[in-house]
Amino acid sequence: MARVLVCLLLHLVAGAGFAAAQAPPGRILVVPFENVQRELRAHWLGEASAVLLSDALNARGMGAITRAERVRAFEELHLPPSATLSRATVIRIGQMVGASEVVLGQFHLVDDELSVTVQSVRLDVGRLKPNVTEQGPLTELFDMFDTLAQRVTQVAPGGGPGAGDPRPPLEAFENYIKGLVAESPAAQATFLETALKQHRTYDRARLALWQVRTDQGDHAAALAVVKAIASDSRFDARGRFAGAISNMELAEYDEAFETLLALVQDAPVPPLGSGVKPAASLFNNLGVVQLRRGATPQTGLATYYLTQAADADPGDPDFLFNLGYAYVIEKNPKAAIYWLREAVRRNPVDAEAHLVLAAALQATGSPVEASRERALALRLSTLTGDLEKQAAVEKLPVPRGLERVRTELDAPRSMRPEQTIVNTAQREQQDLATFHLDQGRRHFDREEDREAMIELRRAVYLSPYEAEAHLLIGRMHLRGGRPQDAVDTLKLSIWSADSAAARIALAEAYLRVGSPNDARPELERALALDPDSVEAKKLLEELGKGKG
Repeated sequence: MARVLVCLLLHLVAGAGFAAAQAPPGRILVVPFENVQRELRAHWLGEASAVLLSDALNARGMGAITRAERVRAFEELHLPPSATLSRATVIRIGQMVGASEVVLGQFHLVDDELSVTVQSVRLDVGRLKPNVTEQGPLTELFDMFDTLAQRVTQVAPGGGPGAGDPRPPLEAFENYIKGLVAESPAAQATFLETALKQHRTYDRARLALWQVRTDQGDHAAALAVVKAIASDSRFDARGRFAGAISNMELAEYDEAFETLLALVQDAPVPPLGSGVKPAASLFNNLGVVQLRRGATPQTGLATYYLTQAADADPGDPDFLFNLGYAYVIEKNPKAAIYWLREAVRRNPVDAEAHLVLAAALQATGSPVEASRERALALRLSTLTGDLEKQAAVEKLPVPRGLERVRTELDAPRSMRPEQTIVNTAQREQQDLATFHLDQGRRHFDREEDREAMIELRRAVYLSPYEAEAHLLIGRMHLRGGRPQDAVDTLKLSIWSADSAAARIALAEAYLRVGSPNDARPELERALALDPDSVEAKKLLEELGKGKG
């Protein structure tokens, strides 16, 4: 009884911490507004509305979620970045990114007269705010959204990001937005270059064009774009950081290292005891440079910089992976094992992390564990075999080139399970994992997927190979319309403990991603495990009809 009470107390403490982090005060998600009349000439205004309102909110210190965060959330849900969404979907995305409020809206454009209506939903209290409407000529677009932000928040502009920035000409802003939402890289580049011709100091457009050129693999052109950002620009640090990434891709490692180190040194010193550290992205990329060019006593080992990154953001699985990977390269497998285990705790379906962990375990004389991790890596990714062949050719325990570069200087820290764990080492982890699994199962049965996901991720953090937790998470991915995420998670569930239920769920996921040939063997295996499974028989019968 005492143990149960202790677990319950820890659960409540952890839950309170998670809730606080999930919805920090002022975190607002603004999504593209709906083009009610579906006019093609006004299509760009949907994305423009989200950008302008987010800027105006941030100028008031309201902490609006960046476009980059929003785009990532849309990608995770397999949604187009500028899609018009239902209110339910917007709320789900807001919960994903940890927003306490979501803002959506619609607009009408008649001739050059624009009418915009804003709707706000408070997720933390489940309250819909009264609609706010503004109307005026298109030429007053910037003023209209500044007024909308004022009316939504009742807060005057302060010294937040973007406060006091000069406004670009409207035509340059239009081309900038069209460059963000264009479907092809060539069209994106054309719009952004036009915006820069119309406004030569439009540094946001320069950074967007840098991203396009980087995605195209034209790193020399990308570097030239950001070198034009002036040293007194608000975007100077971002431009230098982007330029360092271009240097890295061009194998100009000395230049990249010097730029990144200067950015670390230029970062403002945080107050003593504040817990705030310079951007983890800088240290991560410094470590990557050292991995690629080789370290010297004068410049420092890769693991030194990667340790700084992991200390600055201990929940980021990419930083933890890089540190573990670097320790393997430096022939310190015991240290590598520690950091790689932490990486797979946070991202259990990371095939590369399991593969590198297998190499580290093999080096410490743990062949059984190494074989287990390698088998999981092979199940999670078809590329694992190619990586093993590459390592054999290079005569290394792991292949070169797995290090992960951070491309955003101040990427926001996402919510991760370890933030809900208090003094993990002081509790009996398996008992607590069982407790969270039971809670997650209850929420799952009631279709309370958000609460279920929180509990199940806690269970997986404490017990990374908890098969039922992965099974339930996979089923929630299916229920939420994320079949590819379900495939990865269900593979891990089956690897942890094979079951007919997981095989059937994986078959369903394969069917949803359009892979019936992969679904069939899963159903056959399910029937081998449970010959009386009605669900497996029904799906196999449907597959047979489809083939016929």
